[in-house]
Amino acid sequence: MVSRKKYILTIIVVVFITAFLTLTLGNVFLVEIGQKVVLSDEAYTEMKDMYDKYAKQESVMELAKSDFLYEADEKVMLEGALEGTLAALGDPYTQYLSKEDFAALMQDTEGSYEGIGVYITASDDNKILIVAPIEDTPAEKAGLKTGDKVIRINGTEYTADQIDAAVNVMKGLPGTSVTLTIQRENSDGSNSVSDVVINRETIRIKTIKPAMLEDGIGYIRITTFDMQTAEDFKKAYAELKSKGMKSLVIDLRYNPGGIIDATVEISDMFMGEGVVTYTKTKSGEMEYFKSDSKAEDIPVVLLINEGSASASEIMAGALKDTKRATLIGTKSFGKGIVQRVQRFGNEGEGIKMTVSEYFTPNGINIHGIGIEPDIESVLPEDAAGYGYEFYKTDNQLQKAVEVLKGN
Repeated sequence: MVSRKKYILTIIVVVFITAFLTLTLGNVFLVEIGQKVVLSDEAYTEMKDMYDKYAKQESVMELAKSDFLYEADEKVMLEGALEGTLAALGDPYTQYLSKEDFAALMQDTEGSYEGIGVYITASDDNKILIVAPIEDTPAEKAGLKTGDKVIRINGTEYTADQIDAAVNVMKGLPGTSVTLTIQRENSDGSNSVSDVVINRETIRIKTIKPAMLEDGIGYIRITTFDMQTAEDFKKAYAELKSKGMKSLVIDLRYNPGGIIDATVEISDMFMGEGVVTYTKTKSGEMEYFKSDSKAEDIPVVLLINEGSASASEIMAGALKDTKRATLIGTKSFGKGIVQRVQRFGNEGEGIKMTVSEYFTPNGINIHGIGIEPDIESVLPEDAAGYGYEFYKTDNQLQKAVEVLKGN
């Protein structure tokens, strides 16, 4: 005979069981007694554990709905609980994505969106850190720099654990403006704070910027790695070769990363048969990204700096370890972990989660460390800019040309 306590618990969960039980508790059985459906002892124990596990969350939500002074929307609270669950892991790259955030992320990988044009991440002191402004975007034109921290947006303070909300505020219709309060570290170690008004635009990211320099030296800047980058790089490379290119500078400065497949495909062009990078999960599962035996044989110099992160570091690490390129500049950002983005739920939401760490061909994980250049060269703080347009004052690019002439 079923106890009263067990019967009450059964009534509470029976509706839930009908839809959920067969999907998640494969070893649980239902016992039919007359017209009533009750749980077997095994099922009761498992379901009671599940009920106890989520009872506090349900109680808090019920309390909010009954006593909270303002509106307590259950759907909003549930979404907040999902966000908080992943935020509690303490990894700024692992996030629950609302329908809008997931759609925006998918749009970014395709190469265009509406906003100011800046890549951000979480800093060690829980502030929103600018990894790099995107070239030729409102953020760069407004003077934002790698290392700046966004303190407030339109007068409202945002911290790194509110980074998704901050992104939503920074994005917006072309022609509208947003005010960022920026904290910047000065050369003497002090900090300055100032407001910067930025006009939003439709950001169409041109990830490849080629040019011919002197003495048959080609130049290709890669601003980020998206779905079109590898194809665009190959087109630019072929065009430069048709113009007599004999050596190449690949500029990865302020490149915050992007899609691994794109950086692997480009690295493969210059490497012989081998490993570009490999990843390793918590369970020890490994995935290798390999290059084939075909390789362009021209001398290559890679330019990197503190804004070179993630996928750009995969390329830098691969070409450095295999001695296929000379690295010039300053130490890279140091992001050696990989995120997987997947759809979650049935309303367009998603999850971005750190699922593995990556290693260079020599088995080095650079997370939190970065990649040291073969030749250190520091771009002056007062430099007018960088890249082929600023060749006369870009001492890092000048050093790259000097090395290639020597080769």
